[in-house]
Amino acid sequence: MASFFMIRSSAPTFSCSIFLSFVLLSFCNVSRAQGSVPGMYVFGDSLVDVGNNNYLELSLIKADFPYNGIDYPGGRATGRFSNGKNAADFLAEKVGLPSGAPYLGQPNGVFVKGVSFASGGAGIFNTTDETLIKHTIPLAHQLGHFSTVRQRLSKELGSNLQDHLSKSLFPVVIGSNDIINYFKTGSDASQKYSPQQYVSLMVSNFKELLKVRYTSPTGECNKDVNYWAKKYNDELTTMLHELKSELKEFQYSYFDTYGVFTEFIQSPATYGFNDTKSACCGLGKLRAKFPCTPLALFCSERSDHLFWDVYHPTEAAARIFIDMLWRGSGNYTFPMTVQELIAI
Repeated sequence: MASFFMIRSSAPTFSCSIFLSFVLLSFCNVSRAQGSVPGMYVFGDSLVDVGNNNYLELSLIKADFPYNGIDYPGGRATGRFSNGKNAADFLAEKVGLPSGAPYLGQPNGVFVKGVSFASGGAGIFNTTDETLIKHTIPLAHQLGHFSTVRQRLSKELGSNLQDHLSKSLFPVVIGSNDIINYFKTGSDASQKYSPQQYVSLMVSNFKELLKVRYTSPTGECNKDVNYWAKKYNDELTTMLHELKSELKEFQYSYFDTYGVFTEFIQSPATYGFNDTKSACCGLGKLRAKFPCTPLALFCSERSDHLFWDVYHPTEAAARIFIDMLWRGSGNYTFPMTVQELIAI
């Protein structure tokens, strides 16, 4: 099965926004016609959540209120943590699919063309933040939901199931919440593990999840968070190389989002950005002390901002990400482009 792994690594001038790298994975060497991607099954956190948290009754991590969605078709908040579409929407457009619906909105659906399991606040660990367990869907639980969907797909597609999954995409965007929560004052993880131990544990746990999947806010940059986010990216690339040796048909495309974000900040005019420091929607210094709510201030020129709120990119930034990921821009994508991976 093809899989698209997106994590986030920090932009060096914005406190809480961590954008780890995008990786597209492929598990089966199955040929397909160019552009014939039958389904897309999305996993991850708020970067690609399309509204699952709306259905978590106790969750405080929601984006179902203004000014989120102000530039989305119809101008309504959908649960996306953005002024408009997010990265998952734009990737779906690239492969000619509709945006996946939130799984919790139709828990009995079959979802032949795909669905989103992503949840704002999710992490690699089930205990990413002990106080948030009822507020989000951790990655392992998202994979559990996919197992349910896979059983329904098996009944619907019969012997065509494996061919369908082999040609589908599986985006995954995960890791930033684990790192952010590690550096929160008094966190259990920081008392149990050194930063190096924690990053290695993140990579190890994620590797095991992949193998299971294969067989079945101040305006100042937090240098520690940035350093260990990049360290995680470095260990991730090593892990993917090792996994390629272990799983012979495993293929992947790695997208260095950390490098791209650095380029956005160093050369903003090249990409149409006039502001790469302040959030478009929020309150306090750089509109980054408090999140986007109906009481927040929001900018009128959203397309020239890199950040929508204290944590998330604008629709404009998400569109550029996917365009660069798709075409394999510069030295940021290796060992192959997404188009090359899909064509395998």
